[in-house]
Amino acid sequence: MRYDWILFDADETLYSFNSFHGLKAMLAPYGIDFNQEDYAAFQAINQPLWVAYQNNEITAEDIQKRRFAKLSEQIGVEPLMLNQMLMSEMALVSKPLEGVEAMLEALYGKVKMGIITNGFTDLQQRRLENTKTEKYFDIVVVSEQIGVAKPDRQVFEYAFSLMDCEDKTRILMVGDTLASDVLGGNNAGIDTCWFNHANKTNDTTIRPTYEIHQIGELLPIIFG
Repeated sequence: MRYDWILFDADETLYSFNSFHGLKAMLAPYGIDFNQEDYAAFQAINQPLWVAYQNNEITAEDIQKRRFAKLSEQIGVEPLMLNQMLMSEMALVSKPLEGVEAMLEALYGKVKMGIITNGFTDLQQRRLENTKTEKYFDIVVVSEQIGVAKPDRQVFEYAFSLMDCEDKTRILMVGDTLASDVLGGNNAGIDTCWFNHANKTNDTTIRPTYEIHQIGELLPIIFG
């Protein structure tokens, strides 16, 4: 075994995160037929907020308030409540990506596993329970609880404090995002694996230790 601990990102690494379907389901009771044009407008606000959050320029609460400000005015529900409602919907619609359950089962009992996510606390536990994947993970670290986001080293140091692993060469971080998962792992001094399932071109200076395109490709890396 090359590693004792595998740390995973959550959204679009282990689980699907189709927020369009979540928002559509959330807004249907209010008589809103949420469409792709509405979603594009929402993402035009939402995505820059996540970038600012990763850069530690705003807080997790800022995201929740600012991305739902317009909808809050439209339907008369507080932004933080709307965010909580979306997280409830996402816990229901978010499913393990193809091959993830087989990969987790192959690793279970052989290595320890954890999740490090920049997502919201409201979503994580319910999603683990709904997908019946809770048993696989020894630790779950949510940036919202720490006050900073990946790629900040503090997120990883907090995770390390929960782990019984003194040798960082025995830890691997796996994620789909270079700017948060891979850069964060690199900054923390551990090996990284870029799960490039979208077959993107890496035109950055960020260099992962490994790159895979299907999650099952992780197994020979770990068992090698």
